[in-house]
Amino acid sequence: MVTERQDFEKMGNMNGADLYGIFENYNYTDFISEENHASPCADFGDDFNKILLVTIYSLVFILSTLGNFLVALVISCMQQQKTSTDIYLLNLTIADLLFAFTLPFWAVYNNSEWIFGDYMCKIVSVMQEVNFYSGILLLACISVDRYLAIVHATHAVTQKRHLVSFVCIGVWLVAALLSLPIFISRKAFKSNKNLMVCYEDIRAEDIEAWRISIRFLRHLVGFFIPLAIMIFCYGFTINTLFRTRSGQKHKAMRVIFAVVLAFIVFWFPYNMTVFVDTLMRAKVIIETCEVRHHIDTALQATQILAFLHCCINPILYAFVGQKFRNTFFRVLMRKGFIKKNFLSTYGMGSSYRSSSGTTSITL
Repeated sequence: MVTERQDFEKMGNMNGADLYGIFENYNYTDFISEENHASPCADFGDDFNKILLVTIYSLVFILSTLGNFLVALVISCMQQQKTSTDIYLLNLTIADLLFAFTLPFWAVYNNSEWIFGDYMCKIVSVMQEVNFYSGILLLACISVDRYLAIVHATHAVTQKRHLVSFVCIGVWLVAALLSLPIFISRKAFKSNKNLMVCYEDIRAEDIEAWRISIRFLRHLVGFFIPLAIMIFCYGFTINTLFRTRSGQKHKAMRVIFAVVLAFIVFWFPYNMTVFVDTLMRAKVIIETCEVRHHIDTALQATQILAFLHCCINPILYAFVGQKFRNTFFRVLMRKGFIKKNFLSTYGMGSSYRSSSGTTSITL
């Protein structure tokens, strides 16, 4: 007791410089876990979660790489003129491939710790962020393209092809610009468990406020605005298709339904969970260890669901479409993997020959 009283008396006699000497090694990141918890809560993770995440990341990497590579191959080998939707699809495929290439890094990270250094932490994080923005913005572009092609077919389709390349370049530039905060703030550093993590290095309240503002911008530009565009465009497109008796357009309507449904099912839960997390970090929602645990669990589950979307894209935008299958088999025939009589046996020759250059292979 005497020693403790003496220690307190010493602290009471200290000046500002002495107190600074005690706290000069204080680091805000020492009090956050790998998931950047705002309070020192208990770690609820276990080895089963690690094994599950690594397994899922590995499967998504294999399926996404294979599926999107086939989509890129088929579109690149198309003999007829590529439509605007095909160009958007090719860019979406590239975005999904870039994202797939980051999954092995995250698999190793979730299994142990970040072992790839600070530079790769920034690069891999930016690749994931660019995919997030470019993927959703390209989905919005496809919805606008289908709206113009079906609702305003008489005067829109032939006038916008030369603009598609510029739109795609603009999408990539916007995605890269919006990803700059991640490149600046993401670092590899030691956590409170003495493990290397790859996360934002937050050291001051003004930086935390800046980070929350960036998050709100991400929600707005990266989800809510593209979702509103998709709902508007697909709403009018479906309404137009219901008024027509064209079998080909009704097939396109089924693809559109699948596109909208998949986007909502795979991305909406994750984005809403991240939005709730942002509200909690902004002190709009009171944070407790129990709430923090529920949010972290939901983030893990919904993030896996969102990651699976890059595997579904090749199915929704390509393999569901009859014309894509025709083009795919013809590519295989030219490469010598299948014989020509397989095409006639499959019964798709007339369908392929009747397709016009203004129709996307995805529909």
